[in-house]
Amino acid sequence: MKDLLRTSDLSPGDLTLLLDLAARFKREPYQHRTELQNESVSLYFNKPSTRTRISFETAIVRLGGVPIMMGPSDLQLGRGETIEDTARVISRYSRAFVIRTFKDEDVRRFAAAASVPVINALTDDHHPCQSVADLLTLREKTGGLAGRSIAFVGDASNNVARSLLEACALTGVRIVVCGPPSLLPAPEVLAAVRALAAQRGAEVTATEDPAEAVRGVDAVYTDVWLSMGDPEEERAARFKLMAPYQVNAALMRRARPDAIFMHCLPDHRGEEVTAEVVDGPQSVV
Repeated sequence: MKDLLRTSDLSPGDLTLLLDLAARFKREPYQHRTELQNESVSLYFNKPSTRTRISFETAIVRLGGVPIMMGPSDLQLGRGETIEDTARVISRYSRAFVIRTFKDEDVRRFAAAASVPVINALTDDHHPCQSVADLLTLREKTGGLAGRSIAFVGDASNNVARSLLEACALTGVRIVVCGPPSLLPAPEVLAAVRALAAQRGAEVTATEDPAEAVRGVDAVYTDVWLSMGDPEEERAARFKLMAPYQVNAALMRRARPDAIFMHCLPDHRGEEVTAEVVDGPQSVV
């Protein structure tokens, strides 16, 4: 496997290996300084980022490499240079290429033209690195992934939910996605994830009922109600639609007593989650 463009690019074995490696690097953050020695890694971020950018830059430096950060004004894409030419040039200078942008198709084009690994650091459709980090958190906080369950409540059609669905399907974690009908995963997305899950004995459920979704789960997950790139004029209508899906103390009480609360951040207290929950003892944010 050359690239990581979506979580399902990984096999179950790949994902387990990646989780084990991440756990080891976390325990030994300064013991791998030569992995990228004398190498550079290019990062092109066409969307704002706090955690993803810092995570990648920190990891590259700790592995002995040099991160080269680029934004939209740093490349010639806006002046007509093709994605393919850009990818080929960057491949000559960098060990890998990390991209955060809007269209999933653009990342696929970069990967097709590049001769070095391309890593998707978020598109409108996928956020694979987030899903790997989420599984590592779930494993650490609950003692393992076997027999675990998680509920994603809110905009269950977004990129984070989709990648989490794929990650859970690959590892056998039971997942319930919950939201209004218009914001549940598309039927073809659910069908593909369920096919993956069947190979691992995992269960994938979609529901409109938040109380039923979180019943007895080990983790409750949510995300913002209006994602980057969503039209701002939809805010009022979206918030009215999403109000029943707020994660609050009453909803958390329906999960396991020792359930954890997860959020990919940034969060908006008082919208998708209350301050009582995100700042409370069950939160692992």
